[in-house]
Amino acid sequence: MFNKNILISGIFAFFAGAIFTQFFSEFNSDSLSNSIVTLILEYCVYIPIFSYLFYLDNKSRYVEKETGKKNYNVIKTDIKKLIAAFAISETIYSVSKVVLHYQLLSLGFIEPYQTSMIASIIAWIIFLLVINLSIKAVHLFKSK
Repeated sequence: MFNKNILISGIFAFFAGAIFTQFFSEFNSDSLSNSIVTLILEYCVYIPIFSYLFYLDNKSRYVEKETGKKNYNVIKTDIKKLIAAFAISETIYSVSKVVLHYQLLSLGFIEPYQTSMIASIIAWIIFLLVINLSIKAVHLFKSK
């Protein structure tokens, strides 16, 4: 379920980034600013969708069965674990995405939307490997 949520939100961010980078390149030829602004837009799409899907899939974990009330301690613990797991993997994703996007845009022989897509695919492969290792390391889905 976790990887499903990452992939669904990532697909929306992927296409939003590709469309935006093409549009942005029509008005600004600076490859570095295109790479950075596209990354920011992707996060603006990715984070809310992932958060919502993650909550929907895990909301039963956050409600005490006996009382029916939310258990804020479990919510806080999961948020801390998610931040720990995502911190490293998102940093790796961001750096690799911007560097690849910038390099491909600088070459000039690939359409801007294609540079975004290629950079995203490569960065996503790296990200998925790191996030899955990180989730296991912080024991996000271990039951007490």
